Amino acid sequence: MVTNIITQEDLQNFKTELIEEIKNLFHFKTTEQKLWLKSAEVREMLKISAGTLQTLRINGTLRFSKVGGTLYYNYEDIEKMLNQK
Repeated sequence: MVTNIITQEDLQNFKTELIEEIKNLFHFKTTEQKLWLKSAEVREMLKISAGTLQTLRINGTLRFSKVGGTLYYNYEDIEKMLNQK
């Protein structure tokens, strides 16, 4: 049987890592509150013009859904697009 000695420093490091992971979980939940965003929200979020957003739609970079006359964008698709760049 192997015995490992855990120091106070090891415990402190574990605590710090655990707290960071918990913070990341809560951050993810707050950003996921709104799954579908309107065009104005996406433009504000990405700091882009309406023309640039239209280009992203046309070239297939950013998927969208149209309900009535309003365009909606999936928040996860926007995150994926940002992570690819």
